[in-house]
Amino acid sequence: MASFRSDVDRLLSLLRSGRSAIVIATHEEREAVELIHTVALMLGQTVSEWSSTIGVREAMLADTPAIPDTENAAAGMHLLAEKHADRVCLLLDVGMHLSDPCTLRALRDLVARAHARDGCVVLIEHDAANLPPVVRSHATFFELSLPTDKDLKDLVRTVVQHAHRRSPITIELSRPDLDAIVENLRGLTRRQATLIIQSTFADDRRLDASDLAIVVAEKRRMLQADGLLEYVETPTDINDVGGLTRLKHWLDRRAHAFDANAQSFGITPPRGVLLLGVQGAGKSLSAKAIATAWKRPLLRLDPGSLYDRYVGESERRLRDCLRQAEAMAPIVLWIDEIEKGFASAGAESNDGGLSKRMFGTLLTWMQEHRAPVFFVATANDIEALPPELLRKGRFDEIFFVDLPNDAAREAIFRIHLRRRNRDPNDFDLTQLVAQSSGYSGAEIEQAIVSSLHQAFGERADLTSEHIAAALRESPPLSVTMRERIDSLRAWASGRCVPAD
Repeated sequence: MASFRSDVDRLLSLLRSGRSAIVIATHEEREAVELIHTVALMLGQTVSEWSSTIGVREAMLADTPAIPDTENAAAGMHLLAEKHADRVCLLLDVGMHLSDPCTLRALRDLVARAHARDGCVVLIEHDAANLPPVVRSHATFFELSLPTDKDLKDLVRTVVQHAHRRSPITIELSRPDLDAIVENLRGLTRRQATLIIQSTFADDRRLDASDLAIVVAEKRRMLQADGLLEYVETPTDINDVGGLTRLKHWLDRRAHAFDANAQSFGITPPRGVLLLGVQGAGKSLSAKAIATAWKRPLLRLDPGSLYDRYVGESERRLRDCLRQAEAMAPIVLWIDEIEKGFASAGAESNDGGLSKRMFGTLLTWMQEHRAPVFFVATANDIEALPPELLRKGRFDEIFFVDLPNDAAREAIFRIHLRRRNRDPNDFDLTQLVAQSSGYSGAEIEQAIVSSLHQAFGERADLTSEHIAAALRESPPLSVTMRERIDSLRAWASGRCVPAD
């Protein structure tokens, strides 16, 4: 596998350079152990392994019994330091034991002895956040690569062939179908991808184009269980989004800018947009419109889920998210209300500079990433945005999403009435458009929902008057927060491109 070979080369380089402590933070323990054994064999090294359930044993010899009385972490590392420091010492989940001073001392002694005897201590941790600062400062962190498209294609074949030998599987998969499945497995580990592939034929012993839906659903479930990147459902048609005429035109002109022909023509693929606007005016819908227009998955990153109490862990989580987003490319990556996620980045804060470091990591990635990840950020409060975010080159364009005009409001009424099984031509849209001046798309939708409840309670058909009454009873945000919206419009004038 291409990614495995890359990991082998990188780990070989670290060991040959004399690194005495390496940390691999991963949930894929089996894959990490296989990597370490492969590299050790290439170097002619032996691997001694410790875990709290087994103790110390010769890891590369099958069925080797453990050395008695070494299950205790301090005792195990003391033995390794005394007798095995000239080899690769593999420690599984030792981090949770390092709150004990004796165990921490034993680990430091082991690392020092390994350094003196040309050995190496490798820690495989499911959560590296609990490692003490002194360990983190002396260790080199190593990240396992995610499988490439070729790896995933080979994995599909291997998993299916293995299952077919046990129980026949009917395969009706064209090359484009296989490519689509592989594309939707991007960003997952080999173990995760294997589980999803197995689920496609588990019930019916068939693998065909219809199984793509299973792949998408299972991947969404796995990502949402992780809690960092979230799949977002998008409209199936750009016409399901009312208004945003200029934004749609901008997207249409760049729909093929990611093709090889565009790059040979001299076009640099677009990198991202900032959507600034009135609350409820449709910025989130605009992000969905981008994904819909370009037929790309939309993933939302919630900055609040990244912050962790352990030093360095928040930054690692952000890097992992961005790395996963690149591995899943081509996608649209969306951060909603970015000013709240990095609220302390533009001002003095009491978080020890964490927000500024996180924001700096994001800005660097925005500037330097090469994978086809289109970044969309939305914001309500321009004053809370750090000025570095607005510098030229960060975004391809800054759009201002204002309250919908007459034509956009009519389109919004039509969309939401059709969505609720009503014929828009049965309503006085001219009256409703006039009465809804100053209302956002979200407020128009809510008025229709409220009027449906009213009509249902009266056991009557929905009418224009029901909707008009709902509009009158709920004044829009443009009235209750007029001064703030006027200020936002004044700032955007001449600085942003109107989205409509």
